[in-house]
Amino acid sequence: MSGPLTRPRANRMIGGVSAGIAQATGLDLGLVRVLTVLAILFTSGIGLVAYIVCCFVLPES
Repeated sequence: MSGPLTRPRANRMIGGVSAGIAQATGLDLGLVRVLTVLAILFTSGIGLVAYIVCCFVLPES
């Protein structure tokens, strides 16, 4: 892991959750965004709810 899980101000499209996950895990940002979209599409909305919760729970860096 590269650091704590926060939402960075740079590289964000909507809430910065995917950018924060990519930064904290060292994964490619594009891969994390694709996995996020797939999670939203294939989990009957649970992925979207998780993303929205993360927007409010994760601190900005």
